[in-house]
Amino acid sequence: MENISGVINIYKEKGFTSHDVVNIVRKKLGKIKTGHTGTLDPDAMGVLPICIGKATKLSEYIASSIKEYKAIVTLGKTTTTQDSSGDIIEEKLVNCSREDIKNVVSKFKGEIMQTPPMYSAIKINGKKLYELAREGKEIERKQRKITIHNIEINRFIDNENFEITVLCSKGTYIRTLCNDIGKSLGCGAYMSYLLRTRTGNFYLDNAIKLEDIDRVLENNNIKDIMIPMEQVLSDYNKFIVTKNGNKFLYNGNKISFNYIQNKKDLKQNEKIIIYDEDNNLIGIYVVLIDCIKPLTMLI
Repeated sequence: MENISGVINIYKEKGFTSHDVVNIVRKKLGKIKTGHTGTLDPDAMGVLPICIGKATKLSEYIASSIKEYKAIVTLGKTTTTQDSSGDIIEEKLVNCSREDIKNVVSKFKGEIMQTPPMYSAIKINGKKLYELAREGKEIERKQRKITIHNIEINRFIDNENFEITVLCSKGTYIRTLCNDIGKSLGCGAYMSYLLRTRTGNFYLDNAIKLEDIDRVLENNNIKDIMIPMEQVLSDYNKFIVTKNGNKFLYNGNKISFNYIQNKKDLKQNEKIIIYDEDNNLIGIYVVLIDCIKPLTMLI
């Protein structure tokens, strides 16, 4: 296959790990360099952008973008993993009203502190937390600041189950959010369903299933599902380097403002995308006091 770069917006189905999806896509495309943009648990479904070729350098940028999820909170039970895959460790009667639930859920909106779950891939002293959890160990974890931009109750399914939509920052554990809602209500809770509907500019509506890639490849139309790097970076302001600045550009050097077109629009500390004089995407830069510095080269 030709040397291609871009991002495929995959709909991850239940039962696959994020690494499974990466390996399947890599195999389908002929072992080209491939990477994902933030894990989804095997039981979770939804948007999982897969970066191809040079676009693998964009993985961290996509992974750090805003996320949206739909989840079902199941009240009255607490599990070891905070989701339905774990063992039940406590059961309580559910005596809270729907008004109580609405009031508690609304309190999680904004900047909050969250303790990562033991069943997570976070490393402490070189060992992943879930490895320690499987050994029956629990260690102290530092709380992390996350942002819940919005949280809404979509519907009450019955007295013990309700569905929420959450718009949140990178690093948010939705199962921990469900667990914490249960704690606040006094009856415990776990996450019984999770669907990621958005990662940055990638949405569920235009995500494709793994099986659909074969059909696209049969027709040699891979570019129909490959989102170009320029489109992925469309939220970044674009600047073009003059001809005299090209030698600095191609060598990955800092570039003086004197070699940048429309330099008056540069804002200090802003991350921008840089093109050469012929309108070829070169990389992501950060604006300093009198120059721009490369962060990620895309050539």
